[in-house]
Parts: sequence; C-alpha cells; structure tokens
Amino acid sequence: MDNQELPEATQRVVETGMTLGVIVKPKTFPESTRTAQEAADAIGVDVGQIVKSLIFQVDNELVLAYVSGKNQLDESSLASVAGGEACQRVDAHTVREATGFSIGGVPPFGLRQKLRVFIDKDLLGYNEVWAAAGTPHAVFSIGPEDLVTASGGEVSEISVKN
Repeated sequence: MDNQELPEATQRVVETGMTLGVIVKPKTFPESTRTAQEAADAIGVDVGQIVKSLIFQVDNELVLAYVSGKNQLDESSLASVAGGEACQRVDAHTVREATGFSIGGVPPFGLRQKLRVFIDKDLLGYNEVWAAAGTPHAVFSIGPEDLVTASGGEVSEISVKN
C-alpha cells in the first residue's frame, strides 16, 4: 500500500515519523487490532510486543502511558511517577480531543496536544515493538529505544505483570 492509499490519520503518523527520523511502514489489517491480543494475533508476535496507548488524567493533567500488551497499567504508579495523587481513565471523546486519534489507534507521536509520556520499562526488553498507526486497523514496528526518543517518553515502573 503506498502512502496515497493510507487513511489520513495513518498518513499523519508516517509524516510525523519522517520529521522525527523514524521510518513508519504501516501494516493494515481487515480485522481490528484495537486490543493487544488482536494486534499480536494479526501480526504474529508476542502480546508483550504490543504497545498499548492509554490516556489517563493524573490530577488535572492528561498523560499518556505506553504499556506492554502483556501487562496492565498500575494507576497508582502512574500517578506517582507523574507527580500526582489521583489517576483516572478518560472517555473516548477526551482521547480524540487530546490526541486527534480514536481509542485503539493512538500512535506514539503526531498527537494534537503535547502530553507527558510514560513508558512501561518492560517494552525495552524487546528488539521490536508494535504501536498503533493512527487507526484501530493499522500498526507499525519500532525499536523500543526509538519509541522512547520519538515520543519523548520517560521509562518508568508503571505496570502490573499479568
């Protein structure tokens, strides 16, 4: 699929990647890759290699957490590393407003708003991880260190192992 055929949201991810020095080669799937398990099954990789993009509100600030697909976000840990007290999930409308993308398609960069990013340290245990490329049907591979650099994320202990 050449870039002219990509959905607008995915095209934005490809273009933003270029400005950050990351080559984004999106893979699209007819089935949803909205959940970590769906994405892992479609790609043929370990569920731990899937980057779950989660938007939470810590006190009055929206933050973005990238969590390994095999783990669950520890909300109290996220609040702590973000320097806050309370952490809560936000609704789909808030996710779209803040990022410009729908739930299941939030990529590591190209977001509408600049959000602080916290990255599950377990993602760094892989040579390659897979992140959403703008839609729930598109993903791309990226090296974990490139994910950290491109997203400006802070590697943290923010997950509970499943």
